[in-house]
Amino acid sequence: MSPDLPLVVPSVTAELVGALPPRLRKRLDAGVAKLAARPAVRDGDTVRVAVDDETDVVLHAPGGTVTSADAIRCGCLLAPDCLHRAAAASAAPIADDTPDGATDADQAQPATDSTDTTTAPDVATAGDSNSDTGTTAGDSNSDTGTTAGGANSDTGTDTATPEQRTAAHAVHAAAAAVLDAGTDGAGAVLQAELLRAAHAARLAGLPRASAAAVSVVTRVHAARAAAAGHRLAELAGALAGVLGVAHRVPRATGPDLAELRGTVRQPYRPDGSLRLYGLFSEPVLTATGYAGAVTWTADADGRLYTVSDVAPGGPARATGAADRAVRIGDTALTHRQLSRAGLAVSGATVSPTGRLGTGAAVRAVRASGAAWRAEPLDRLWAVPVGDQVARALDGGQDLLFLEVTLTGTLRETAGDCLLADCAGVPVRLATAHDDPALPYRDNLRLLAAARGSRLRIVARLVPGPFPRALLLAAEHPVDPAARVDLGLDWLQHADLPTGTVPAPLVAAAGEEAPLHLLRRRVHQAVAGGRRVLAFSRSGPGDGTRLRRAGLATAADLLDGLHGAAADRSRDAFGRLLPADTDRFARAWLAAALYTDAAERALCADAWGATAAAAPSPGSGRGPGLVPRR
Repeated sequence: MSPDLPLVVPSVTAELVGALPPRLRKRLDAGVAKLAARPAVRDGDTVRVAVDDETDVVLHAPGGTVTSADAIRCGCLLAPDCLHRAAAASAAPIADDTPDGATDADQAQPATDSTDTTTAPDVATAGDSNSDTGTTAGDSNSDTGTTAGGANSDTGTDTATPEQRTAAHAVHAAAAAVLDAGTDGAGAVLQAELLRAAHAARLAGLPRASAAAVSVVTRVHAARAAAAGHRLAELAGALAGVLGVAHRVPRATGPDLAELRGTVRQPYRPDGSLRLYGLFSEPVLTATGYAGAVTWTADADGRLYTVSDVAPGGPARATGAADRAVRIGDTALTHRQLSRAGLAVSGATVSPTGRLGTGAAVRAVRASGAAWRAEPLDRLWAVPVGDQVARALDGGQDLLFLEVTLTGTLRETAGDCLLADCAGVPVRLATAHDDPALPYRDNLRLLAAARGSRLRIVARLVPGPFPRALLLAAEHPVDPAARVDLGLDWLQHADLPTGTVPAPLVAAAGEEAPLHLLRRRVHQAVAGGRRVLAFSRSGPGDGTRLRRAGLATAADLLDGLHGAAADRSRDAFGRLLPADTDRFARAWLAAALYTDAAERALCADAWGATAAAAPSPGSGRGPGLVPRR
């Protein structure tokens, strides 16, 4: 993915790649790599890439987005049926395929992930945007007595239409092909097939499946480009999400189907007047080419709201967005200032995930803020830790408001993290992002020298067998009335208590439950494809170890995953037949869903929380921003 190129909607890439003859498809990946390495020159709405001394590819992107195949032109002799146009579309970042007619104020922010970025999850859910209608693709039509998805009002049932079932099967088949090849083998052709299926799903009234498929392609882009923000676990989660949704749509009915269909636009509801208090700001820097900042606020009842500024960009935009004015009303507050001050909003509109709308009717002025240890923000830290974790695991917002004592530094394979005591629970506090342009890692190293300090912090839960969270903001080590946004503010040695010494470094203990044996194979399949598992079976050792730990289901799923990967039939002449990608995808999805559910159960036990029904990929239940009351 080249950040110098404009956004290209999925249907354009799918059309251009689909028009290539087989001989050019084989050369497409090489063409993408070559074009991505060439400089791009932007002139207004036009971006020009010099393929060689005599040939240019020109992308016309009004508003920053290429919306038709005719907007990509090439000067070579084979144009318009050349390789260069398809390579340019494949190398460009993927745009949100939002329907025409959406206003600027209603455009959705890009989806962000709790581990991929330093952002709040669900700044906007993938494929969602603000909407005045608030209807889903499956909502009923009062005039005809049928739903948009083809429900029959006479029988009272709502089932997927034939077009939706066909589109869901196409998405599942394309995603299964990507999984079968792995990121190493999922080149531009396979990515384009998944984008084609995503576009068909959107046209069939399945915006959620469409958005999930596009999310997979953007992460495959990042993986193949070795982007700094790429996380294999997030790509695995995205694949599990799209496979889960596509698998369930043809069989779902009623409210479950409406949830699986999703909404084309995210409804914003009027919320009257709000008095908000700034909590903290965090930078956004995703592996999919978006950057900016998100500021978290709370009202007097402890409900959380966010103000975001996210757009295509890199580290410079992530660090600079904090000093840009928030886009609500006429306020001149920057995100950094809002995180310490307050906001009075009239005519407010709020999404289901707590994001404040920025419509023309919204008015906002600066107001006084509140300290973390003063009302009303103090009540966020008064909620028992177990209840906060249970809320997050049950699909609520995953921010944790903790009071901890720093006790040392823990060495893990992924890097060092802080070890802190939280009401008797040893918590591992890791950096939210490793990009050197952001101060997270440097701040964590300095805080490690403040051993014994008792601080209030804000962190994001990381489900796992040990209590673990990503550190986002903290009280100042020597001034409890001040606070530090660890992704934006740079701590200095002078900010530490006098007489501090480096915290002791200890090695991480091994996992009590060897669930990592299954999780490792799930991730290996995503990276290397089916063939990696077909030739890497380690015999009965892993399965035996899982069964000894009481994880018999995990052992059976591991055996089934290896069996599906190695299963290749032969024809009457002894020649290998094509692999059953559908069977392998089902076995992999079962292993991924089990691993996710088991990790959440272990997480609840580690934090002393009441285990709740964990949301799984494709279930439609994800982290929200407004705590349930």
